[in-house]
Amino acid sequence: MSEQTEKWTVGRLLGWTSEFFKSKGLDSPLLDAQVLLAGAMGIKRIELYTNFSSEPTEQQRAAFRGLVKRRGAGEPAAYLVGNKEFYSITFKVNANVLIPRPETEQLVLEALDKLKILANNCNDNSNAQDNKESQNKISFCDVGTGSGVIAVAVTKNFPRGLGSLLVTAIDISPEALSVAELNAGLAGVRGSIDFVQSDLLDNIDQKFDIIASNPPYVSISEYENLPRDVKDYEPKLALLAGETGAEVIAKLASQAKTKIKSGGYFLLEISPMIVANVEKILSGDGWENIQILHNGRIACCEWNREGVSKNQL
Repeated sequence: MSEQTEKWTVGRLLGWTSEFFKSKGLDSPLLDAQVLLAGAMGIKRIELYTNFSSEPTEQQRAAFRGLVKRRGAGEPAAYLVGNKEFYSITFKVNANVLIPRPETEQLVLEALDKLKILANNCNDNSNAQDNKESQNKISFCDVGTGSGVIAVAVTKNFPRGLGSLLVTAIDISPEALSVAELNAGLAGVRGSIDFVQSDLLDNIDQKFDIIASNPPYVSISEYENLPRDVKDYEPKLALLAGETGAEVIAKLASQAKTKIKSGGYFLLEISPMIVANVEKILSGDGWENIQILHNGRIACCEWNREGVSKNQL
């Protein structure tokens, strides 16, 4: 082989590493290789494509080799580099918080859609009542915020022309809240989010227009069969719900009835495996217009009276 083909260019490093990760049975071998190499080189992942033929320094290759070894042993790539992109925002992550996943972006999309509906309704009411200032404030609550991805993404992407958005982010873990606050600051929305330590809604007195959550929804049997890089590294508290996987959702749905305004929305990320159980819980609690969206990953419902659902009249 020529000297040129022997050089460890960006392209060659990515090719070798993705094959190595494939041999380890990793789900996203090329993506993981890209994330780790970009991290070792101190550049954005997209910049790898413009440096495909360049040769990283020996120091960068040494750092990359260390990351590859740890990833091959099971440690998640996001924890290794300390960040993960979500909804086009880069979030800091560590072992105190779940790694953001694409499914949760669907929850953000639904939340933003519902916020726009409520804001437009407020605008209509305020125009009719000539009381825009009091009518056009929308409140949003993210329960179990973790790294803050839902609260931050919703805050950052809510159209300011629609009114004022009041966001509360809740987590039982003070360590997770610290990560969420850091991410809010990095995204430029720290002053727009109130961070509260609470076990679900236990310590919350106010009511919200929307309550959203990506709660623990993994059953005991599912938990035992999770991939090693999830089970051995991500926080058990944020994953395991109990025997059926719906225990936390049941508690939160019951609490949310007393913490949501009339006409408000309740949004949940769930597992397709517990759809029937979730529908039973929500209908039994009096929630209305229950919808299961995005291939069983998102549950959406409404509360239509202050304190009493129409189904209970």
